[in-house]
Amino acid sequence: MQSDDFRGLVLRNTLTKRKELFSPRVPGHVKIFTCGPSVYRRPHLGNYRTFLYEDILVRYLEYLGYSVERTINFTDVEDKTIEAAAEEGREVLQVTTPVVEAFYHESELLGIKLPDYIPRSSTSIDEAVQIIQSLLEKGHAYWHDGNVYFDPLTYEGFGEIFGLDMSNWPKHKVRFSQDTYNGLRWNRGDFILWHGHDGDDMIHWDTAIGPGRPAWNVQDPAMTVQTLGYEIDIHCGGIDNKWRHHDYNRAVMESASGTEFARYWLHGEHLIVDSQKMSKSKGNVIYPETLMERGCDGQHIRYLLIYGYYRNKLNVTDKMMEARCNQLDELQEHVDALLANTAGKAKRSQRMEAAAHEIIPIFEHAMNNDLHVAEAVDEVKGVVDELHFLSAGHGLPRDIRDSVQKSLRRVDSVLRVIFPRENNGRAGK
Repeated sequence: MQSDDFRGLVLRNTLTKRKELFSPRVPGHVKIFTCGPSVYRRPHLGNYRTFLYEDILVRYLEYLGYSVERTINFTDVEDKTIEAAAEEGREVLQVTTPVVEAFYHESELLGIKLPDYIPRSSTSIDEAVQIIQSLLEKGHAYWHDGNVYFDPLTYEGFGEIFGLDMSNWPKHKVRFSQDTYNGLRWNRGDFILWHGHDGDDMIHWDTAIGPGRPAWNVQDPAMTVQTLGYEIDIHCGGIDNKWRHHDYNRAVMESASGTEFARYWLHGEHLIVDSQKMSKSKGNVIYPETLMERGCDGQHIRYLLIYGYYRNKLNVTDKMMEARCNQLDELQEHVDALLANTAGKAKRSQRMEAAAHEIIPIFEHAMNNDLHVAEAVDEVKGVVDELHFLSAGHGLPRDIRDSVQKSLRRVDSVLRVIFPRENNGRAGK
């Protein structure tokens, strides 16, 4: 492949339902919002698959030379968090603090690059109130029985991310007052923005619109406004967010600001276990520590979760996990052997020189196709294996060895699996 084949990063945009050449609003600078954990419970392997495809995206944008301004968030005052605290007889912070600490630890273990500041729902109350005030003034939201609701029929583009058929929207008023609802379903009606405080002992804030708390549907917009403003380039999350959440976020942001919120919307598919959805009732929920107890380290888990295509389901089985761990070990061993076997006057060939110069182009070709990590890894491994074969018995010439190492280090600034890392969770690695 020649360098003039490079055409830039192409992303499949859930909003437009097609692949598009990525172009940020401001040349050279990218603003990206990546949905973070709801911290009423520990993130599981499926959550981390989402966080890792977002990590790959951020790292690849930086690899391409973009300055990336990224927000990931903690959702800490939604209904589920409050219910969990009430059930356990604890304060909300007592429930969320251990989860937040575990997330930081496991993100470091898996090589996830986090921003210096992570906003929380509870730290963006003022922004939520400002957004709600704007929506009330513009007629997109209204008060009812002490709460504030958003009327989707006042926003022309509602449902476009999902591809919702609005012809079935009810003609009479229907309101949905919970933050979230179980299952992948659509709530055809008005959704809640503000839970008014009715005098009970539930968590609330005294604000310009009265006592209460922001609903989940305005929390992500508030945290986005606090850290990135009303206009961003990319909005990411898991496939579950296509139902309700991201269309709600877009409607809220664009109705409040009158401008386009995000140009590109990305969604990662589910991780399933033995062809079944993870759930407590099935007893098949997997956490990073589950795999650590089986002898995996942080890089093994990272590799397991990034290898593939983020828009395809990932079916995790015992056999597959073992195969992925062995595959990574083999890749690292081949790279180590290739780079260790050098000789200043070793035999060289045009084929060897060509292969050494292919690492970067073939990596970029795969990654530019909507982040096809498995293809990128396989192509790079193919070059490593070819060079290993060509240099067998006599080693790589030093200049070629140095070029190969430089290219692999650059590729690994994105993948973070080619070279062993320190502190990746297993002694001796």
